[in-house]
Amino acid sequence: MIKITLALVAMVLMSLFAFIARVTASDSLGLVYKGAITENAKDKVNIHPVAYTLNGLKIAANVYTPAGYDANKKYPAIVVAHPNGGVKEQVAGLYAQRLAEAGYITIAADASYQGASEGIPRNVDKPYFRTQDIHGMVDFIGSYPGVASDRIGAFGVCGGGGYTLNAAKSDKRFKAVATLSMFNTGQVRRNGYMNTLMDTIQVRLKEAAEARLKELAGEIVYSGEVDFDALTDESVSKIPTDLYREGMIYYGKTHRSPNSTFRYTTSSLMELMTWDATDNIELINAPLLMIAGEKADSLYMTEEAFQKALGTKDKELFKIPGATHIQTYYVPEYVDQAVSKLKVFFDRLL
Repeated sequence: MIKITLALVAMVLMSLFAFIARVTASDSLGLVYKGAITENAKDKVNIHPVAYTLNGLKIAANVYTPAGYDANKKYPAIVVAHPNGGVKEQVAGLYAQRLAEAGYITIAADASYQGASEGIPRNVDKPYFRTQDIHGMVDFIGSYPGVASDRIGAFGVCGGGGYTLNAAKSDKRFKAVATLSMFNTGQVRRNGYMNTLMDTIQVRLKEAAEARLKELAGEIVYSGEVDFDALTDESVSKIPTDLYREGMIYYGKTHRSPNSTFRYTTSSLMELMTWDATDNIELINAPLLMIAGEKADSLYMTEEAFQKALGTKDKELFKIPGATHIQTYYVPEYVDQAVSKLKVFFDRLL
């Protein structure tokens, strides 16, 4: 039984006030990607902020409808899962908008416990919840006016790509599955990025278990804390990997959002480190498209997952020439190539 303490009550109240502040801030669109919608207009792609309940939590999402949208017609739909630490106003929103421009109804939602969605403590990042978030987007968009519920595709970016693979193993409502710059969160939290922390696995598992004990007493311990305000060009330049170096610039400077954060509860590692996006991946029997930057140092994760995805014969690995991981989020020439590939893929299947 959880012991109720004054510290726990204070933590809950502070989290509640923070959530209210986030919801208030989300009254404005808050989109931070280039070419974002600033207002809805007739005969153009429109954005519709929505909320729905998933496992007792209110989920904040944006639905994009194509130009000339008519609720009496039937459109294919695509759910878009955001990266770890990301929110719907960043790269997920960009691709959701671009796919809506291609004629799809799309949805990008903030993960449970993250962004403008409910959940206490904040920034829990567990595979179960992230996978449920994707199932929940299908639940909601499948009954959205104008959606053809038998023509729904899944698309995930970075960590959202790994969780999309996991959701697609069992969710046969997806007729087509695609990922961009897929990040296997469980593998990285367990082994370290590019398998650099293999010798500290047991130590970090022990720290995660200790953090869980502290949560019972009302103390929330976080990993991955980054003070974006303290970032300097010099400190960023010293980061050795492209993903994390460019990620600091993208999330901390050029595409910063108040709801976006790298932090996650340390106790989440108990689940993350025992999970892998490629476990039972052969259960995916829908057509699969995996896109990644040719120069991304994260490419190994996409290649590993693609090789293990033996449950579908209709699969393709597309490498964007010259692109790194983060560059696929915003650089126009790379985004255009990814969208073009996605359009051909989803048009054929949806």
